[in-house]
Amino acid sequence: MGSDRPPSASLTNRPLGRSHFGGKIVAPVALLAALLIVPPAAGAEDQAIDFSRDVRPILNKYCTSCHGGVKQAGDVSFVHANQVLPPEGWVVEPGDAEASLLIERIKTEDPDERMPPPDEHPDPLSAEEIAVLERWINQGAAWSNSWALEPLRKADAEGTSAGTESPSIDRYVREKWSGHELQGSPAAPPQQWLRRASLDLIGLPPTLEQTRAFVDSVAQASSEQQRDAIYATKVDELLASNHFGERWASVWMDLARYADSKGFEKDPHRDMWPYRDWLIRAFNADMPYDEFTVKQLAGDLLPDATAADIIATAFHRNTQTNTEGGTDDEEFRVAAIVDRVNTTWTVWQATTMGCVQCHSHPYDAIKNEEFYVSMALFDNSLDADLPDDYPFIKVPSSEADLEQAVAAQRTLDELRLQRNQIGYQQANAVTWTPIQADSAASSSGRLKVVEDTVRVAGGTYPIGVQYTVEASAQTMTGLRIEIFPEFDDPLKLPAHGAVLSHLQVHLVDKDGQATAVELADVFADSISGASQPRDALNDSSGGVGEYPKLNAVRTACFVLKTAVEPKPGDRLRLTMAQKESTAGSLATPIRKFRWSVSDDAALIELENNSELETIDARLKNVQDEVAKIQGAALPVIQSRPDDAKRLTRRFVRGNWMERGELVQPDVPQMFRSSESGDRIQDRLQFASWLVSKENPLTARVWANRIWSQLFGSGLVVTLEDFGSSGQQPTHRELLDFLAYRLREDHRWHLKPFLKEVVLSATYRQTNHASPQHQANDPANRWLARGPRTRLTAEMVRDQALTASGLLSPAIGGPSVMPPQPDGIWQTVYSGSTWETATDDKRYRRALYTYWRRTSPYPSFLTFDSPTRDLCVARRIATNTPLQALVTLNDPVYVECAAALADRAIEQHPQSIDQAIGWMYQTVLGLEADADDANELRSLYNDLGAASPLADSESSDQQPHPEDASEATLDRQAMAIVASTILNLDLALTK
Repeated sequence: MGSDRPPSASLTNRPLGRSHFGGKIVAPVALLAALLIVPPAAGAEDQAIDFSRDVRPILNKYCTSCHGGVKQAGDVSFVHANQVLPPEGWVVEPGDAEASLLIERIKTEDPDERMPPPDEHPDPLSAEEIAVLERWINQGAAWSNSWALEPLRKADAEGTSAGTESPSIDRYVREKWSGHELQGSPAAPPQQWLRRASLDLIGLPPTLEQTRAFVDSVAQASSEQQRDAIYATKVDELLASNHFGERWASVWMDLARYADSKGFEKDPHRDMWPYRDWLIRAFNADMPYDEFTVKQLAGDLLPDATAADIIATAFHRNTQTNTEGGTDDEEFRVAAIVDRVNTTWTVWQATTMGCVQCHSHPYDAIKNEEFYVSMALFDNSLDADLPDDYPFIKVPSSEADLEQAVAAQRTLDELRLQRNQIGYQQANAVTWTPIQADSAASSSGRLKVVEDTVRVAGGTYPIGVQYTVEASAQTMTGLRIEIFPEFDDPLKLPAHGAVLSHLQVHLVDKDGQATAVELADVFADSISGASQPRDALNDSSGGVGEYPKLNAVRTACFVLKTAVEPKPGDRLRLTMAQKESTAGSLATPIRKFRWSVSDDAALIELENNSELETIDARLKNVQDEVAKIQGAALPVIQSRPDDAKRLTRRFVRGNWMERGELVQPDVPQMFRSSESGDRIQDRLQFASWLVSKENPLTARVWANRIWSQLFGSGLVVTLEDFGSSGQQPTHRELLDFLAYRLREDHRWHLKPFLKEVVLSATYRQTNHASPQHQANDPANRWLARGPRTRLTAEMVRDQALTASGLLSPAIGGPSVMPPQPDGIWQTVYSGSTWETATDDKRYRRALYTYWRRTSPYPSFLTFDSPTRDLCVARRIATNTPLQALVTLNDPVYVECAAALADRAIEQHPQSIDQAIGWMYQTVLGLEADADDANELRSLYNDLGAASPLADSESSDQQPHPEDASEATLDRQAMAIVASTILNLDLALTK
């Protein structure tokens, strides 16, 4: 791979070149933006300085390592304006560069006083860089937010070299050419454009018949207007294809870290494919990006949410789940929430939030505590690191049954909550009297009685541990347990959750005879998990309490079937089993609790409460309906009930076990405009804000990401980072134009936006690189020729399947296991195996391939697909010999080459040259030139091909091996030629 920078440009006005080590791009983020400085021309003293474009990169390069968001030597930070400018700051005097300490310390010749210190930066600032800072200060030292956060404005025709020409993609591109000694390229031949557009829009190459028909129609057009109409019609046809959704879903799957497994050591199966199918349907329906955003981040919070809205929230259930024995479920729940924060800011804002977990952002004005205000938006999701990925919905195999099935499951949850709420409100309203326990014992570990509470006193508490508590019996109609966090200090993280799985009550007379007291019902202050309170009556692993951590006092009221009237000397014995596990063989023990009793007759009457009876009847019917649903169990996002909300605290130095001050949900102040309104308090408000006009960054990021898919590189190369440490845009005005068009004119719709781009003259240029282009713009950053980039890992496979005629056109459904080399899938602690599909499922498109995080499909990894452990915003293309080994030897490509050869033999059974030419055209859409045709024919001849396909003029030259039939040899030779064509550079690029 070559450098991205024009060799003729000076260091101060050219983009940073890519340096390489081990095949990977190495770009020091602290210097990346700094080296993209484009200072005003020398002598242009009156030219306005743009702080974000001209000044911030210099400060990031030389100053922020010591005076940034992390280290703030001398109480100075060049990330925050108030520490630089008056009245609080003291290093810059606006309007007077010579009086500013910043300039004085930069220009001094005293090595002990010079800034930056020589041991930090041996080379001082250049004269050009100092001039930029001086002009900035003399012009008033205006401090602005990042360029990417400035409001989007409608473009007009003024102020451009194009005069009164209407704003367009092509105008903004042309304006850059003169400064780089470039001229545009001619239009691409129709077949080249069609292949490019087809791969970009639907991820598949055109068939030979489609290419011929398109080329003929263009040739027959009598005017430029007719030709343009033919191109536009072809784009409409591609956009209407059901394969469009597959192509763009595959892009989003990297961002969503989509996988069919849970991750980490065991990496067991997870039913995620309904979410992938939702993506396909959303893109095919051209769902506006604002709606697309809200549904994925907060579809469950929408009023009258549909089944599809609930499925969309699986976006954030692609987080990894550690099912290894001995792990702390709360640790990995927190890890999942942190991942959701980082992923959301990367996907929608191209902002690097990961470092802010531990300290303030080094280069942007995001404070450490602001990571946790964002985390608070996600911290109250209901999911925990449970084996069954709760909460989930069953997605029936028949789409016609989807709405009814999901509605039944949601009704079941609502009835559970409704029943419990009614019962608890009435049960907890009666008078309760604490019991003073006389004794407390445990089957493992030790208990102690402290006043009216029972507490653990040490030891281990395995799954199934039982507590036995005794006290003097009293008249009672119910019992209440209050489960307390083990520490009174809210900054101390509880070691475990606390779940009472089974309660048994006995009345013991003075002779030691025990009589069971029958419990009729139980109601809890909140339901915040998969289990129901009544599970505590059935000896299950669920019950009452909270899992995996006890965040607050949890209360449960147990109602007796009949009132207990004890005799003198009778005692009350309570047996409490705890079977929920939080760390392998350890239980979630109750570490501090208090018992109370009530003799109010209202508790007994709850068993005959007509309102509860009605709910119970509905529950029974809905439970039966849900039990009959067959299909995938898709994990989704669901919020905890208001009465069980978590309190989010800042992690001290990023350590989840050390908590700091309480924080409230919101977003970092840097992203809010001065006229911003109320605090953002939940996921729905957050999602709505992301796509509001107050937030211009979302449109810029999405437009840039789309552009990168079409041209191979974004206008901002660092798709994942639009901040100070990312690269500056090559065409800032064009990016703003595109973002505004996407948001305002196209109303967030992707299809018309794509149509506008692929019909532009910029996109329709030939991808041939002239000597001028090679010399002045080898990476095509200035777009003076059409894009020519390598196919993605998915496209490489899908093209081979298409050309061979093997591709299955089926849309959606469970992931499949196509052929892969033996021994790849070495599963740990699991009996699962790679079951290679034997029917047409082996020929499904690449995005349907089963994705196991610890052992992803190997050929995709070789072609730079991420493992999807985490969100990946940009694939870095590499070029290694392993890629050729895959496409030459992988079972899939060997089979495709053989099938392509069979098709060629069927089409042209009497001519080797015609068969080879047909394969060449089928794969590339082009007729082979003389050199390629001769090379391929020579290859066939060298392989010893025999007579069934031999031309008369060459048949005498074909040897006949004695140990192979002619037909077999011909097919094998043609298959090798087919494999060669599939491996040509032209085939692997678009």
